Amino acid sequence: MFLNTWSFDPFAAALLVLAATVYLGGVLRLRSRGHHWPRRLTLAYLGLGLGSYAVVSFGFLGAESTELRWAFTTRIALLLFVVPALVSLGRPVALARVALGPDGRRRVDRATRSWPARVFGNAIFAPAFGCVVFLVFLTPVSAILRDSPASEWSISVLTPLCGLLLVLPIAAHSVVRTAFFITVEFLLAFVELLLDAIPGLLLRLNDGILDHAPVILGRLPLWFPSPLHDQHLSGDFLWFIAEVADVPVLVLLFVRWMRLDRREGKRLDELSDEEMAELTRRHLDQRS
Repeated sequence: MFLNTWSFDPFAAALLVLAATVYLGGVLRLRSRGHHWPRRLTLAYLGLGLGSYAVVSFGFLGAESTELRWAFTTRIALLLFVVPALVSLGRPVALARVALGPDGRRRVDRATRSWPARVFGNAIFAPAFGCVVFLVFLTPVSAILRDSPASEWSISVLTPLCGLLLVLPIAAHSVVRTAFFITVEFLLAFVELLLDAIPGLLLRLNDGILDHAPVILGRLPLWFPSPLHDQHLSGDFLWFIAEVADVPVLVLLFVRWMRLDRREGKRLDELSDEEMAELTRRHLDQRS
């Protein structure tokens, strides 16, 4: 049932071909210069990243997202968080920096340090954005999106692209933060870990059909759950994915904090005794 249910999504297929072509083009460009790009990164990008995107888009979730609430919400949650996280394992930003040459590297660096990247690369923004998106599932808007053929291209294309904007700046460590800011990010990320559970819990515990979608009779398989059970399943999967998706953010924050602490410690070790004494005096003067 789950393994043999497939459907073709032309928008997803076009994005899949484009993403694979651009990445492999970068790998071939490096080879033409005599450089080597690790094969494990290419396999991670194609197999885990684009492979998961293909399974979500063409498999059961894509085929039944119009009829099943839980397939629709799970599909969006996976495209927004899980698929971009797996794509980032192939390090596409790093590949772009080395494959495009000095001019291209400067353009990539400008893009990763621009204000949109600083906003989206904030580890607080990603969970908050996901919470806002998931709250839509509590409204009739989700039924409109689920039943509208015009929304298919936006779900297949815009959702994973938004997810990449959320994940890639964090995974690439392209935004420089202070130790204080990282500490604040870490604390607020734990708060977001609790907030992200709210949409799933509301879907799971509510005994009314929140999206008010009309019940389709006569042409659905007998194994399909009732509308209320379908909503409860949607809440279960949404809750699980939202909580699991926050764990890599916390890990990346911890890694970022360790790197910053190591870098600051190395800079202090390189100071002379006179420079250290002057730095200590300035610090004491600021506190007095």
